[in-house]
Amino acid sequence: MTDTRQEILQYLREQGAADINELAETLKLSPVTIHYHINVLQRDGLLETQHVRQGVGRPRNVFTLRDSAFEKFPQGYHRLSDRLLEMLKSRLSEADIQALFERIGDEIAAEHAADLQGKPLEEKIATLIALLGEEGFMARLEKMDGDQFVLTQVSCPYQYVATRHPVVCELDLQLMNTALGADVKRDTCVVNGDSVCTFHIQSAQPIALRP
Repeated sequence: MTDTRQEILQYLREQGAADINELAETLKLSPVTIHYHINVLQRDGLLETQHVRQGVGRPRNVFTLRDSAFEKFPQGYHRLSDRLLEMLKSRLSEADIQALFERIGDEIAAEHAADLQGKPLEEKIATLIALLGEEGFMARLEKMDGDQFVLTQVSCPYQYVATRHPVVCELDLQLMNTALGADVKRDTCVVNGDSVCTFHIQSAQPIALRP
């Protein structure tokens, strides 16, 4: 994001709302330039437009921040998560912490069960990628021989915390196993020094019953 667009977001955060002329005067830029940056921010889903009437004449367009815009400001979530995990480590065993993250993965999968139910595996994975995208993950899918796939995760919102606390990665693995009803194995992981995280996915094999 350019400095100008960040300054617009910052001003709107401080003031609550502003129009083109107010932003232009504050940032010492032309209204045409501000209008261009406003269009980009609206395209990215960061601004709301409100029409405000002031007496006779056309309503004035006033811009406010959408909830998604607040993610563009510095956050303390990583540090808070780090401290919480350090506290958990001091009170729980490693096995208990792993079980906790696996349970979180199961609960997230349960939340999206209706979106995945009845779909073939490839559609389930594509749906899951879209759902993870809403959480800040970026991934791509490659189909291999048979009913096998490789999911490559190129961006993880938990990477900062996971680097310090690798147990966080159990959440992703458990989520995929539960949500997809498939056999999912992690092949590479950025926590281990790899450039991306990759997962090998294949249909769960039916259990062979003894006669």
